[in-house]
Amino acid sequence: MATHVAAQPVASSGRARAAMQKFGGFLAGMVMPNIPAFIAWGLITAFFIPTGWTPNAKLDQLVSPMVSFLIPVLIGFTGGRLVHGIRGGVVGAIATAGVAIGASQPMFIGAMIMGPLGGYLIKQFDRAVEGRIRAGFEMLVNTFSAGILGGALAILGFLAVQPVMDRVSAWLGAAAVWVTNAHLLPLIAIFIEPGKVLFLNNAINHGILEPIGVEQAKQTGKSIFFLLETDPGPGLGLLMAYWAFAKGAIRQSAPGAILIQFFGGIHEVYFPYVLMRPVLVLAVILGGMAADTTFMLLHAGLVATPSPGSIFAEIAMTPKGGYFPVLSGIFVGALVSFLVASFFIRLSRDEMDESTLAFAQAVVQDMKSQSKFAPSAQATAQAPVEEATLARVPEAVYFACEAGMGSSAMGASILKKRLQEAGYDIPVHHVPVNQLPSTAEVVFTQASFETRARQVAPKAKIYLVQNFLNKATYDQLIEDLDRLKG
Repeated sequence: MATHVAAQPVASSGRARAAMQKFGGFLAGMVMPNIPAFIAWGLITAFFIPTGWTPNAKLDQLVSPMVSFLIPVLIGFTGGRLVHGIRGGVVGAIATAGVAIGASQPMFIGAMIMGPLGGYLIKQFDRAVEGRIRAGFEMLVNTFSAGILGGALAILGFLAVQPVMDRVSAWLGAAAVWVTNAHLLPLIAIFIEPGKVLFLNNAINHGILEPIGVEQAKQTGKSIFFLLETDPGPGLGLLMAYWAFAKGAIRQSAPGAILIQFFGGIHEVYFPYVLMRPVLVLAVILGGMAADTTFMLLHAGLVATPSPGSIFAEIAMTPKGGYFPVLSGIFVGALVSFLVASFFIRLSRDEMDESTLAFAQAVVQDMKSQSKFAPSAQATAQAPVEEATLARVPEAVYFACEAGMGSSAMGASILKKRLQEAGYDIPVHHVPVNQLPSTAEVVFTQASFETRARQVAPKAKIYLVQNFLNKATYDQLIEDLDRLKG
């Protein structure tokens, strides 16, 4: 009885965390494919506004329509598409136009509401009329139903949702100004840094900080809120401490992790290093607080959200005259994180070995699988599936992840180089797991996406990647190809 009672809050907490992770994953699915639009807007802003690198009054006219209309409609389309394909995307975009046109604030939150709502409603309509439309009238019903529903949602958005979202955006902006003026901004790191390790980073960054940052950047040309979650400094300091004071395989793995995290911008690579010794969350929290304090005192800010959170992306989104404040904050955060992490690692380095790292990586995989709507590794292990075999040299190899932009792009680059070294000229593509071709013959992906990959590409040979820098996984394909030749 006591065991049951004690376990119940833990299970409830786990479900709540999983729900938040899924919410963050859905937000990321709407925003991340449209990051190029944010970057394009950010670069145009950085160069052509009156205080930019090359002020140009004519090109400055692009700034406001892009952030006020183009990007919200893109987000709305993507949200609707996630729910009900292209048809849902079109209705979602029409509905989003209703909240974007004439709004006094960029309607990102409105787009995240209206896009999925449009996709959901047209999906329900299609289910209701499935099999009931007379032959020859399908196109008429499909086009008019989407048009009527989209138009109605646009009117609803314009008359009802937009005024509410305007007030919400104004309130968030006022709250952001108050927090900044009260010098409380560094305390946000207490929530952001643990949230990142729990895979809530997408919900935090794209759902909260990014809309505030865009509104602030629209008014002042930059925003500190683009720096708070994307700052690679605390993670860099933590990994540097492992490199300096850990032992054995853990120490040897740190330099590669630094390359991926700091230069590649894939922050999740350092999460297992935190979970190996949970007290190290203090290192990244204090590092984040030190960085945010420096950003605040030096009036640092970026013109748009840097994605991924690479030092190169941070520099690219830095406005004219802003490099010293931005880089100072990043490296101050790294230094503080390094000093705090070094203290704890030196105390416990004899307790940490390769098996500890492997266990922490498995925990991270399970947490990530929950955040991406996928079963955990444990659940996957309990449901074995028939393994496809490689019968011939494939025409192409696919590397799949959630958005097809971050980890899959890096993995595809490493795999392509490894294939070339082995004498194989096979194209390697990186794609979102949901967009794998059904005819794909070879797919590389992480364990958290295995089930979805098998559903989308049922005939593919699946190779699972645990560590992107471990060539053994890539060599499995090469061994199979050599066996075909032999």
